[in-house]
Amino acid sequence: MKWKEADFNNGIEKIRAVLVYGPDGGQVDEFCDRAIKKLGIEKDNLFALDADEWREKEDALFAESCSPSMFGGRKMVIVSGAGDAAAKNISELVNHSGLCATVIVAAGDLRAGGALRTMFEGGDNVAALACYTDDARSLAALIRGELSAAAGIQQITPDAMAYMTSHLGGDRGITRGFLAKIALYVDDKKIIELEDVEKCLPDTGAADTDDFLYSLTAGYVNQTMQALDRLLYDNAEPNMLVRMLDSHFKKLLTAVVDGQLPRLFWKVAEKFNRAVKFWTADEISAVLVRLNELEKQMRTTGMPADILLRDFALKLAVRAAKMSIKQRN
Repeated sequence: MKWKEADFNNGIEKIRAVLVYGPDGGQVDEFCDRAIKKLGIEKDNLFALDADEWREKEDALFAESCSPSMFGGRKMVIVSGAGDAAAKNISELVNHSGLCATVIVAAGDLRAGGALRTMFEGGDNVAALACYTDDARSLAALIRGELSAAAGIQQITPDAMAYMTSHLGGDRGITRGFLAKIALYVDDKKIIELEDVEKCLPDTGAADTDDFLYSLTAGYVNQTMQALDRLLYDNAEPNMLVRMLDSHFKKLLTAVVDGQLPRLFWKVAEKFNRAVKFWTADEISAVLVRLNELEKQMRTTGMPADILLRDFALKLAVRAAKMSIKQRN
């Protein structure tokens, strides 16, 4: 079955296993946490492993999954970092006649028609829930809802909202962490203004993040690499930057396909408008595929993630610069 959030909320107690996947890793983690709370899983009844550990922990996994809890209550197994290569193993677990645990399979972006999605979307008593990055509308709704619930915020100025929607949305976990931080920061005045947002954005630094994302797609090679150097020097996580790039390119794709520019903070509008003129939908789609591959390489090859990201960013910024020159000529 294909699930949406409401299906998850109403059906998690009745399902045998669920695949939670998508480019928004923070949202995937959020649904895993929500399943634990909703089913009342105690620490002693939870068994978690990465898909890469399957072979060495297989005996323990099946022993935990196919035996009643010694402490009472439900049991749960979470398999993280899963890909289509793990589909056969996961199928054996989910379909085991002695299964006593609810199985949660957490994965990144998976292709339609792949082994994992096919198994969970078309199987009995199993489901698949996609976690896509928030678009401008859903992100704005999340921001208003979270801040209203957390701090009774009475007003968010248009500039502050535009700034937040242009910097957040690539990862639900990062977004919620920022919203909790700004709720505390403005607790005394109940109004969020641009100055508040600039001071409270994630530690990666708003200006450096802007320079990196928007300079890259605009073809400004030196600005791109200088901004990336500053971000990595300040201990920005390469995986988080890859997710931000993914969200940025999806925003660019929407603008190219629809022909309508999003509302952007004035400091980045010029670079974004420049990029829209020479990026094509096919070029952007190819980059999105490559970003997914890059995230997998960071997890599996053993190469330093910052080196992989620097290499990718340099090549892509140079490519954008060449496309820009070709468009002008």
